[in-house]
Amino acid sequence: MSTLNFAIVGTGGITLQNHLPGLAMCGDVKVTALCDTNPATLEAARQQTGVQTCSVNYEDIVKRDDVHAVIIATPNFTHAPIALAAIAAGKHVLCEKPIAMNYPEARGMAEAADRAGVRHMTAFTYRFVPAMRYLGHLIERGDLGQPYHFRSCRLQDWGTRPLGWRMVKKLAGTGELGDMLSHRINFAQHLVGPMKRVVANFKNLTPMRGGLPNDTEDWVAILADFQNGATGVMESSKLASGRNEGWRSLDYVELNGSEGTFEFTTGKWNELIFGKVGGPGLAPLAVPREFWTWPGSPRDPGVGDPLVAFRYDQAFEFVDAIRSQRPCVPSFVEGADVIRVMDAALESAESGKWIDLV
Repeated sequence: MSTLNFAIVGTGGITLQNHLPGLAMCGDVKVTALCDTNPATLEAARQQTGVQTCSVNYEDIVKRDDVHAVIIATPNFTHAPIALAAIAAGKHVLCEKPIAMNYPEARGMAEAADRAGVRHMTAFTYRFVPAMRYLGHLIERGDLGQPYHFRSCRLQDWGTRPLGWRMVKKLAGTGELGDMLSHRINFAQHLVGPMKRVVANFKNLTPMRGGLPNDTEDWVAILADFQNGATGVMESSKLASGRNEGWRSLDYVELNGSEGTFEFTTGKWNELIFGKVGGPGLAPLAVPREFWTWPGSPRDPGVGDPLVAFRYDQAFEFVDAIRSQRPCVPSFVEGADVIRVMDAALESAESGKWIDLV
């Protein structure tokens, strides 16, 4: 096909900020249909994009013959039914994380997409940060050596403002676990490998947000053992007062191995911190220019805010995988693997016990 036609289901902030600019960067791509259950949100997106095919029913959109691929940016509980409907209609699917409400549901999505022969991708956007990509390259090259420890810390100050569907457990599944820590679980499994067992704890410190009930967690922490013997410590909070939010807040990853230590902070998109075993200590390590964009991406890294623009490479990867008929990175399989850890963390927090993953 010369032009790839996209439908976007869910036209809120993440679509306007990430998905539409990313698709606009790609050649021979057109957004031909929009869907949102909120008529006002849908109309705002229609006016911004000029797309005239709009519906509040995703079934009407994903079955259209003039749609080749679907991006899903809706509340978490709707991800699986929309994705399965799109897959059944033969559409390629990019879905926001977490891609489902539990592991069996997520695994079923990946298997259905493979059976249908369509491309499937999980929106783990931070995998496209240049420093993260370079870190993965260095670890694969052996610069870390045998992994010893993985730790991550995501601290934001969201205060007690209302969060819409994200603070309703039946709609979101989880709070901080799925919203933010899911990215860091993916970091861990991508950089270190699969986990063997986990123990977790959650806290809901804001049972009311903006005068509305909140039944999801504001803070979560996980201890993990990896299958290769490494240890993991992951913490994430919406209530780190004074920390600000977004890229202005702490988003930190450290790995210690037999050959040295690496630090990665998403706010430093083109820099790592590295220290070699027996060396003088940690020091900055510049990310080479060839890692500033995803391979093949037409994005100019000198244009726009680099702490935002890296996200557009996600759309390029999806489009390129469709055209090349190859698996997407990261796929629904990685999305499902993260939800498997999330499910174990939920079970652990309820039981107070370690939960085995193998």
